[in-house]
Amino acid sequence: MFSAPRQSGAMQTDTAVLTFPAPRPAADLSWREDALCAQAGPEFFFPAPGSSTREAKQLCGACEGRVACLEYALAHDERFGVWGGLSEKERLRLRREGGRG
Repeated sequence: MFSAPRQSGAMQTDTAVLTFPAPRPAADLSWREDALCAQAGPEFFFPAPGSSTREAKQLCGACEGRVACLEYALAHDERFGVWGGLSEKERLRLRREGGRG
């Protein structure tokens, strides 16, 4: 069993045996600057329950930032609204199907 010596109540650890993930770069959010959704109100992409998402999805389909937007939504577990042309249910389905492989 490994026990690290203690000094002044602080625990020391042999860092040679630890591995840390590489630092993650800051998220590139530049796609938001030119995104078509920036020109529409939030109610367009966050419709009331039971309302259609068709128009929001059509706008997303014409947006150059759609893929980056969808990647952002998946990476940050966005649970509400239309992101990257997909609704909440569609993103959930995509996550579940991606986890099977």
